[in-house]
Amino acid sequence: MIEPVYTASMSDHQRKWFYAEYQHASKDEVAGVLLALFLGTFGIHRFYLGQTGAGVLYLIFSWTGIPAILGFIECFFMPGRVRAYNEAQAQYIAAGIATASPQAAQTYAPAPPALETPAASRACSACGGSVQQGAAFCPHCGAAMAA
Repeated sequence: MIEPVYTASMSDHQRKWFYAEYQHASKDEVAGVLLALFLGTFGIHRFYLGQTGAGVLYLIFSWTGIPAILGFIECFFMPGRVRAYNEAQAQYIAAGIATASPQAAQTYAPAPPALETPAASRACSACGGSVQQGAAFCPHCGAAMAA
């Protein structure tokens, strides 16, 4: 879960933008543990967290069996590592949104509603932008769409 400290000083529009970006960037703790437990020999759990160098070392030494032991041990540390990774992502995204130039805010601003709405789309209730039928979130403002 994200601490509200990242979004406390944001407008509603920025908050929606933050949560849409964070949902894309965050990793799952259970997936990290399972990767470390079952594929730790090959360093897949390291690649999952973006630690490519460590993942390559695990691959190089996978024939020795040492990475298998380390992978098993690391599966107990993965929830904390995933939380630290997610927190770093939240800080990075919040800093990017806070320092976004007005031009960047304009490029992310919701597009005006189209004159003709295609049959396979509907209008977002928050911004009025066109949203594909069945989409969970509005691509313009990040608002959750009703089913």
